[in-house]
Parts: sequence; structure tokens; C-alpha cells
Amino acid sequence: MTVPRPAPRPALAFHHTPGTGPTVVFLPGYASDMTGAKALALEDWARRTGRAFLRFDYGGCGQSDGAFEDQTLAGWREDVVELLEQVVEGPAVLVGSSMGGWLMLLVARDRPELVAGLVGIAPAPDFTDWGFSMDEKMKLLQEGRIERASPYSDQPTVFTSGFWQSGEASRVMFGPIAIDRPVRLLQGMADKDVPYQRTLRLAELIRSADVQATFIKDGDHRLSRDADIALLLAAVEDVIARL
Repeated sequence: MTVPRPAPRPALAFHHTPGTGPTVVFLPGYASDMTGAKALALEDWARRTGRAFLRFDYGGCGQSDGAFEDQTLAGWREDVVELLEQVVEGPAVLVGSSMGGWLMLLVARDRPELVAGLVGIAPAPDFTDWGFSMDEKMKLLQEGRIERASPYSDQPTVFTSGFWQSGEASRVMFGPIAIDRPVRLLQGMADKDVPYQRTLRLAELIRSADVQATFIKDGDHRLSRDADIALLLAAVEDVIARL
């Protein structure tokens, strides 16, 4: 199914599994889509347990309309908000992977009435700051885009100055983060993309007293092994149990 929207915002593709609320909503990482192992595992869990679940593609990604290089972090935040408003009934449990973890924080902070709880998987808030070298930042500003070899695809990952500047304007880890929902964070200590120390700091900054972080010593960035998926499902169930 798709959510049509007035130009210039692209129509968004999504799969909704009806069931008992709160709806669990999966937010993919940068340049990812709704067909990844974690999204499909959550969908299978939702069907088995009778839970409502939503997975979708941001504008310019996967099956959604739009050009990838035209998208920004702020635009993808609006994608999340619109789906929560138009498809989901009641506050949702957001499950954010990598960049999706940044988006879930922005939505929970700015639109708390839409969010019941959060589960972050190697969350990467503010990665436009710490995830780029000074040379890359200068090239983004001067040339408008950069490419990086991807460990997950034979195609390079593209970053644009529009996305980078939107990210810099959306940083959250400069002080306490005004979120008062239950939060669970999963982080691999062997993650080469997100230093695990950043997730520990994130747990400190989130204002909610109900924050738990689980560190997997041999876990990588994707956290898609069977044991990792089991931890994810347990985290989602724990958040739901707290509501």
C-alpha cells in the first residue's frame, strides 16, 4: 500500500499488519528499506502474537516514490510523522535502527502524543557530526555530495549536502533529551559504524527514568543474528509490558 501526498513529497510504500495495539513501527537505517531482516522478523513476531505492526520505506528509498538524493533527515522525520498520523491508531512503539534511531528520538521529543515507547538498535543520532571526517564535510559543502564504499552493497552509499545540513540542524545530543517514555537500546560493542560509548551517553541524556541499554560484546552494527533478533523481540515486548 502507499500513502499519497501532495507534491513535492513522495508517496510512501508501507505494509501494515493489523492487530492489538500499540502498533510497533520499524524505522530503517540510512539508505535501507523495509525488507531487512529485523523488519521482517518483527512482522513475523507481530503476526504470531496478534500485534499491530507497520514497516515502510522513507521517500526515495525502496518502493517509495522520490529521488534518494533529494531527501533530507527532516523530510524523513516528516515521513514518519505522516504515517503515524494517517495509518497508525494511537501512540506507537517506534523501533529505530541506526539512523532510524535518530528519527525515533526526534519524533518522540517533538510529537510525544504519537509515541508510546522506543527501542533503538545501534542508534546513530547526530552522525552527521561525528560520522564524517573534516575532509568529507568540506567536500560535501564544496561539491554537494560524496560517495562511500558500502559493506552491505556493491553500490556506493551517497550522502548529499542537503542531507548533511539537515542532520546538523537536527542534532539532539547537546544536552538532556526531553523524552519521558520507556526506552530500550541495543548496541554491539564490535560495531564499526556507531561507537558503543555513544549509546551509553545517549542513555544518560534521555530524560526518562525508564531507560535500559543492552551491550552485545561481539555484536556488529546490523545486529541481525538470531540471538540479536531474540534480544530485539524481548526489548519490544518489555516496552509494551511497561505501558
